[in-house]
Formats: sequence, C-alpha cells, structure tokens
Amino acid sequence: MQDQAGEQPSLAQSIFSLKMLTCVFIGLSSGFPYYVLAQLVPAWLRTEAVDLATIGLFSLILLPYSWKFLWAPFMDRYMPPVLGRRTGWMLLTQVSLLFTIGVLGFLQPLEAIWLAAAVCGIVAFFSASQDVVIDAFRRELLTDNELGLGTTIHVQAFRISGLVPGALGLILADRFDWDLVFLIIAAFMLIGISSTLMFAERQSSLAPKTLKDAVVEPFKDFIQRNNWRGAGLILAFMFFYKLGDNMAVALQTPFLIDLGFTLTTIGLVAKNAGLWGAVVGGILGGIWMLKLGINRALWLFGIVQIGTIFGFSVLSEAGANTSLLAIVMTLEYVGVGLGTVAFVAFIARSTSPAFAATQLSLLTAITVLPRTVASASAGFIIEAIGYTSFFYLCMLCAVPGMLLLFKVAPWNDPGRESVVAVDEASDSTASM
Repeated sequence: MQDQAGEQPSLAQSIFSLKMLTCVFIGLSSGFPYYVLAQLVPAWLRTEAVDLATIGLFSLILLPYSWKFLWAPFMDRYMPPVLGRRTGWMLLTQVSLLFTIGVLGFLQPLEAIWLAAAVCGIVAFFSASQDVVIDAFRRELLTDNELGLGTTIHVQAFRISGLVPGALGLILADRFDWDLVFLIIAAFMLIGISSTLMFAERQSSLAPKTLKDAVVEPFKDFIQRNNWRGAGLILAFMFFYKLGDNMAVALQTPFLIDLGFTLTTIGLVAKNAGLWGAVVGGILGGIWMLKLGINRALWLFGIVQIGTIFGFSVLSEAGANTSLLAIVMTLEYVGVGLGTVAFVAFIARSTSPAFAATQLSLLTAITVLPRTVASASAGFIIEAIGYTSFFYLCMLCAVPGMLLLFKVAPWNDPGRESVVAVDEASDSTASM
C-alpha cells in the first residue's frame, strides 16, 4: 500500500492500521479456546477431584490441532451460506465455540467424565477449524510486505489471550461456581464474532484443484530435497526437540494446585509470569538469533530449555513459595520463548518457498504431537515416581533432540541461516 506520492507508509501507519487491528482481534479469538482447553479445563478437573492420570489423558482432546490439515481442503473448497469463504467459516466456528465452551461448566466431570471429554473434543475441533480459516484469512488480508508485522501481532495477541482463561478464569473460579465461570469465559468469543462481522473479506480464495496439489506434491518436494534419511532425521528432531519442555508443563496447573497454591495465586503470579516470560524470551531470541544464526541458536537455546526445567524440581521440594513460583515460571517461559523462536526458524528453513503454506501446516502439525503425547502420559508417570523425579525425567527426555542437532543443525555448519519465513510459521507454534 502506497500513498499518492508513491511512498511506503511509515512504521506507525503500518502498525496502527485497520489490517493490524484485524490481526489483534483474530489472534485473540484464536487463542481463547485453546487456552480454555490447555489451562482452564485441567484446573476445573482437578478441583472437581478428577485424578491426575485422567487429567493427563484429557490432553488427547488436543489432537484436532495436529490433524486439522485433514479437513482444511474442505474448508477451502466449500463456501458457507453466510458471509464469504473465509469469514463464513470463521463465524460458524466462533458461534459454535461460544456455545460449546459455555456448556462445559454445567457438566459434572466425576459423574460424566466421557461426556465432559466429548464436549472438550468438540471445542478442540471447532478451535482447530477456526485456526485453519484464520490463517487463510490473514494470508489474503495482508500483502507480502505486511505479512511479517501482521503475523507477529497475531502471535502476541494469541499469547495475551491466555490471560482470560488462564488468569481471569482461575481467579473467578475461586469466587464463583464453574458454570458461571465458563459462561463468562465463553462470552469472550464475542470479540471474535464481532471482528468477523466488522472486517470484510478482501478476496475470494480458490479451492484446491486436486488432492495431489494440496498434499502429495508438498510431501514429494520435502523428500526430494532432503532424501528419505534426511527427512526422517528432520521429522525426528521436530518431535524430540521440545519433548522435555512439553512434558514439564503438561500438568502445570494441577502441579501448582497440589503444592498448595490458591487458584488466585496461580492466575495472578504463575500465568502472568509465564506469559510475559515467553514474550520476553521470544523477543530476545529473535534479536540474538540474528547474531548466532539458526543452528547455534538451537544449541544454546536448547541448553537453556533443559536448565530451566530444573527450577520445577526445586519448586516441587520447596512447596507453596510464591516468590520462588514467580522466579521459576519466569525463567521457564523465557526458555520456552527462546527455544520456540529458533525452532520456528528451523521449521521455516526446512520448507520450500513453492510449497511453504502447505508444508508449514503439515510440519507444525508434527510439532504438536509431542505436546499431546507428553500430556497424555504425564499423569501416569507422576503418580508412579512423584513430581521431583518426573522433572528430572523431563530433562533427560530433552537429550535426544539435542543429540539430533549433530545431524540436522551442526554447530559449525551455518547452512541456510535465513529467517525469512519465521513469522509465517510462528502462529502455528505460539502455544508450544
């Protein structure tokens, strides 16, 4: 976009534009339901006396985030009867989320655990579907020059949205019944619904012509560029690099409840420290990576990730110490932010410009699997060996990912150090 004199808009004009405001709203709308499932639901289950093993298994409801690419072509090909191709699907998924999240608080998990799991699974399906169409909508809304800024704003809005279920929701749960809490949190989906109705779709997208164009060709290109062995090593690295980190935070809220922290303290201290720690870590990681390059950043930030997990083992022995909680959570999520920015850069570097959109959606789906696996198994492991030993195990589980760096990102081999597509991939990995 240029003015009449042919000059590019200033940074301030770009930031405070209607397009960037749209990115704020759709980022918030994307984050609300995810953090309901990842942060509010585990707290709800634990306070309702559901055991840790069952809570861990509940993380399997997040599988739609891993498999959303399976039904994405259908959302490309078919247009809903209301609004446009993108905004129509956005509205349908957002209205569905408004009602399904609101229903959760009226369920009794101990008496109907399968019903609670089914409703949570439906929430996850609509949330993942909303993410599919929001990504496409943002791509069509922004020009190439605006994509980096718009995606960065979207990612930060996504993260900040976690304050609603993860902080406000827990604070409300200390004062009100869960049915009212979920109704209040569900009402925040009205922000997304309002933005969908307010911001017009810029253009109508074309449906994929064939399944081969949509899925097979991107896979074929990835194998041809890396060969089977190289592709396997890259995929293994994507699975293992953040496995230990994902395990450590899988049952974070139940862990803090078991230590004796009140929900208000968790909401005010732990969630805020985690959020802003991740934001600071992401910003610092982006700056440092310009000097280090992707390969060396993966090594250094990976070591930081392992070291910060140790803080949880210290906290598990110290008990309900609020000051220590703030320190441990801040350091842990600074490590999360650092590791994520380098990891996202590696994912982007592993894609081909010709198939970047499809390959990113498939590769980032793989990166979600360790979080789901870790969460599903964490409850059983904790009940068997206790929290302190569990966190030591998490540190050990991070080692395979570091060892794979010798093959996929050697320290002295700078490789392709461009981070051009980092912001493009960040929205798919912002919840890591």
